[in-house]
Amino acid sequence: MPMGWEFAALGGVLGLLIGSFLNVVIHRLPKIMERQWAEECLQHAQEQALAAGQAPPPAAAAEPFSLSTPRSRCPHCGHAIRWYENIPVLSYLALRGQCAACKARISPRYPLVELATAALFAFCLGKWGLTATGLAWCGFSAALLALALIDWDTTLLPDGITLPLLWAGLLAAALRWTEVPLADAVWGAAAGYLSLWLVFWGFKLATGKDGMGYGDFKLFAALGAWFGWQALVPMILAASVIGAVVGIAMKLRSQLREGGYIPFGPFLAGAGFAALLFGPQRMLERFLALLGL
Repeated sequence: MPMGWEFAALGGVLGLLIGSFLNVVIHRLPKIMERQWAEECLQHAQEQALAAGQAPPPAAAAEPFSLSTPRSRCPHCGHAIRWYENIPVLSYLALRGQCAACKARISPRYPLVELATAALFAFCLGKWGLTATGLAWCGFSAALLALALIDWDTTLLPDGITLPLLWAGLLAAALRWTEVPLADAVWGAAAGYLSLWLVFWGFKLATGKDGMGYGDFKLFAALGAWFGWQALVPMILAASVIGAVVGIAMKLRSQLREGGYIPFGPFLAGAGFAALLFGPQRMLERFLALLGL
């Protein structure tokens, strides 16, 4: 039930702050994962060397790197971002999209992520108020936005976000924070995962190539947990058609990455946002209307 513009305004402010943090997550989490993989490979190489009676390769000294360390810096000149240069949207406008020290261009995606998060949070709290339901959907929106952009940049869908999103959907259903019955959420998670798993193996057996990653299975399972199994068909139809259209357009413009592929996660996330804003059935009706069907 709508709770008024006050909650929407509160959601907008909260979304700006969370959006600023999401920019950090989107940029740093893939790098953290790469470091972890490199450390695991090095540890394996050291163990193999010791087992063979050889000197193990030395570990290179690395600066601590996490979501909070080191402080945000300009990638061009290393200028440490001061607190008043990191105010969502306002600092970008005040700096005219440039580094305060070297005047290098700052990507407009940073304020756009903040504004998108603010709009999503305003919608959630405006619709459900400052309730467990409203906050749950805010968390869903933040996680989905981060996953979409990380996957677009790196073709990675981190387990550190997809799996908590899946379990949060099941928990929200169990606590009745969403309108989805727990049984529908469980079946949605299972069907979401298995459907793309079957597509993956069918494509691999037919072509010998991987058509998608396991992260897509987990993301679709999470969407099934949040919206129920009934929403899976509308969402996969919308994601597949829009993904195909975007892929063809990028191919015609020679904008595809090496290997000629685009990640599927952002389109699954887009379908999830459409289901949030319109409801799965309404989303399908609007989507078919756009196609003239």
